[in-house]
Amino acid sequence: MGAVVSCIKSVFRAIGRALTAIVNGIAGILMAIINGIANVFNIIISCLTCGRAGSRRHSMRTRGTGRGFRSSRVV
Repeated sequence: MGAVVSCIKSVFRAIGRALTAIVNGIAGILMAIINGIANVFNIIISCLTCGRAGSRRHSMRTRGTGRGFRSSRVV
C-alpha cells in the first residue's frame, strides 16, 4: 500500500513541476515581449527627441568634458 501512495505522490509532484515549468516559460515569453515593446518605445522617443531624453552618460558624451579641447589649444 505504501508503494502505491509513493507512486501517486511522485505522479502529482511531476505534474506540479511540469505546470511550474509551463508557467515559468509563459512568464519568460511575456517578459521578453514587454521588454521588446519598451525598447521600441525607447528608440522612438530617442529619435523624436534627437537623443536628448537619454541618460546623462549619453548627454555627457555628446557634450564633451572640455579638458581635451583646452589642452589641445594650449599645445
